[in-house]
Amino acid sequence: MARADRTRIRPLDRFRTTPVIAPLAGLSSMATRALLADLSAAYTAAHGLEVRFESIGGVDAARRVEAGEALDLVVLAAEAMERLLGAGHLRAGSLRPIADSPMFIASPEGHARPAVDTADALRQALLGARAIGYSTGPSGQALLKLLEYWGLRHALADRLRQSPAGVPVAKSVAQGDVDLGFQQLSELLGHGGLTILGPMPPGLEIVTRFTAAVAASSAEPATAQRVADDFASPRHDALRRRLGLASPAV
Repeated sequence: MARADRTRIRPLDRFRTTPVIAPLAGLSSMATRALLADLSAAYTAAHGLEVRFESIGGVDAARRVEAGEALDLVVLAAEAMERLLGAGHLRAGSLRPIADSPMFIASPEGHARPAVDTADALRQALLGARAIGYSTGPSGQALLKLLEYWGLRHALADRLRQSPAGVPVAKSVAQGDVDLGFQQLSELLGHGGLTILGPMPPGLEIVTRFTAAVAASSAEPATAQRVADDFASPRHDALRRRLGLASPAV
């Protein structure tokens, strides 16, 4: 006699038409943390698929991707993403720009507000600052290049304070550890104890583009790509603006 089939079918299984997909895992830098949280929640509400992002310092995030961590989505500055793509850590053709992030300038709340609206005014504000805060990310590196171009890098060397990876410049500003803090607006908004002085002067704008892509290690690349495509949609532009970001310029 043939051996009985020991497979048991649960009552609901016979009605299931699509497989259940585990939550997608994403990794990003801090600048897009709020945006990705809102986009992920909206995607879950619309499609029933949970997307979980961990936001940390961009340098550390890139290292984890390079180490081959099991991930579905990665969101980092465009330059870092191009390096990861070239090294085979991201799926070819999956990159989607999701936001442009402008650098702004902040000072401690209650302190005098130096003018920073022109190149000359910003130069004088820098020379008059006791300490200057900047980030480990691409915006911080762009600021250092500007100081080098102005010939101020050596003169200000003892006053430059780089925040550790994952620690916002806003914290140093709010604590009064620096007189001027330079960081992306999205990371300054919502922090108490500081005054946002404005963007970089005309002609000196520093804008970081953030890109989403499917990790090479993803077990659900097609699904992850649909999420990346959704996050890049212009229908989220109002949300980007509310969070201090902009739609990626063509």
